[in-house]
Amino acid sequence: MSSMDINQVLAQMRVMSAQAQNQAEQSKPAAQADFSDLLKRSIDQVNETQQEAKALTQAFETGEKDLDLAQVMIAVQKSSLSFDAMVQVRNKLVEAYKDVMNMPI
Repeated sequence: MSSMDINQVLAQMRVMSAQAQNQAEQSKPAAQADFSDLLKRSIDQVNETQQEAKALTQAFETGEKDLDLAQVMIAVQKSSLSFDAMVQVRNKLVEAYKDVMNMPI
């Protein structure tokens, strides 16, 4: 690996883990948040991740920035993983909706 070695990746993962834990702790008091707002923020975040990955990919392909291939691939994988997770959540929501609609009254 050139400029990005395994220690840097591990450090980034630790920082992201700590940030996720802080966000989870901060969101506990705000448990009364509207579900639609939470869903919209999640979709917006996935969209931002995809836009960032697209921009990095285009910049790397055109040679505009001094980017490392590892950075671009990590951004693309993050984007793909977040989109796959969003699709799974959507599938579960649709399945739950169908179950509720098929319940006898």
